[in-house]
Amino acid sequence: MIGYSGNLGRAHEFETVLSAADQLRDRSDIVFVFIGGGYQFDLLARAVAERNLQQRFRFFPYQWPELLKYSLNVPDVHLISLKPELEGLIMPSKFYGIAAVGRPIISISSSEGEIARLVRQHDCGLVIEPGTGRALAQALIFLAESPARVAKMGQQARAMLDDHFARRHALGRWQELLAPMLRPK
Repeated sequence: MIGYSGNLGRAHEFETVLSAADQLRDRSDIVFVFIGGGYQFDLLARAVAERNLQQRFRFFPYQWPELLKYSLNVPDVHLISLKPELEGLIMPSKFYGIAAVGRPIISISSSEGEIARLVRQHDCGLVIEPGTGRALAQALIFLAESPARVAKMGQQARAMLDDHFARRHALGRWQELLAPMLRPK
């Protein structure tokens, strides 16, 4: 099961997912679950219906914050999408929630962007350039046939979070930033 959680807004691209789903329409073992809302959420649902891909997609509304840890655990792998022209301006916060539950990340974004760099550096998922639905379809087939690899990437996502993005790391960075301003002159 492939998941997307949260806002599907103007900063996100979904044509790559539609193209991959079109190529995977006969794969009953690959289903996309979109949980959330946003400007493009209904547009995606309409496009799915127009392409007769309803068998490959499930749509659910935003979940209560206290249920997020459960809904993030439903998919085997999560999608994160960011239009390349917005790299450096936005860092999707869903990245950290996905890593927290130990799921691999498929970054549909510029291969030169921050999300892609983290995914490659920590080997916690795959990077797909926007507009390459065929590459996404092949990646999803690979993952569907490689449960041990999926589990390993999920473990590495959680390790990345613990080793680099835990609360203690953020506090340390804030202390480094503020310390010079707090020193008496």
